[in-house]
Amino acid sequence: MFQFLTEALQFDFMRNALLAGLLVSVACGIIGTFVVVNRIVFISGGIAHAAYGGIGLGYFFGFDPILGAIAFSLASALGMGIVQRRTEQRADTLIGVMWAIGMAIGIIFIDMTEGYKADLMSYLFGSILTVPPSDLLLMLAIDVVIFAVVVLFYKELLAISFDPVFATTRNVPVNALYLMLVSAIALTVVMVMQVVGLILTIALLTMPAAIAGQFVKDIKQMAIAAGVLGIIFTTWGLFLSYTFDLTSGATIILVSGVGYLLSFGVKLLPSAEARS
Repeated sequence: MFQFLTEALQFDFMRNALLAGLLVSVACGIIGTFVVVNRIVFISGGIAHAAYGGIGLGYFFGFDPILGAIAFSLASALGMGIVQRRTEQRADTLIGVMWAIGMAIGIIFIDMTEGYKADLMSYLFGSILTVPPSDLLLMLAIDVVIFAVVVLFYKELLAISFDPVFATTRNVPVNALYLMLVSAIALTVVMVMQVVGLILTIALLTMPAAIAGQFVKDIKQMAIAAGVLGIIFTTWGLFLSYTFDLTSGATIILVSGVGYLLSFGVKLLPSAEARS
């Protein structure tokens, strides 16, 4: 592993990949913790797949698909959040509809775009090895925004996560904070998309936080632990993909999945010993 890091740091694309993994892990540690605590994993998947509509618009109108993904994911997140908070419809139904519409829009606009779309698959399955420096700056900016939002509204986010009814009685703006949270999820989704792709976004966003949540209950500790786990998973995933010539995004998710299963085993071990 040490030899891999030494060799990797000699190449610009590997340095960018390691840095991208670090920046994404920070965002996933913070936002993933609130996703897991609020049990809104499915909405993250809905935002991720709806973001494909923005990629299609970017291809069709000739602007950066990442900017399209940001705009579309934010719009989708706010739409899901507003409808979910103000109607009696089931949340999973609403998210499924937005998910399908976003994907359909993206596919249609890409079909209508002339020319060969060489890097299209990278948005679906990730391409951490080709992340440019400009995207790293964007990731850093998103990390700063997410960190600032969580620090400024930490107590309020805790309140709406654990007891939204009580938070409402204390005049906490629950709806506005919820929309802010789903917007932060949308920004994180766009970051994760570049590392593991839209299809696997949910896994990297939630698995480190889910593992951390099994062992610590304090939100701050959970976010830190999730961030550290994300760094470990992305680094090991890069190492294995580099060593065995595998797809980096899928390898990172596989490493994360193995870590999640192992955490279950570690958690169940004491109870098994107690029964014996």
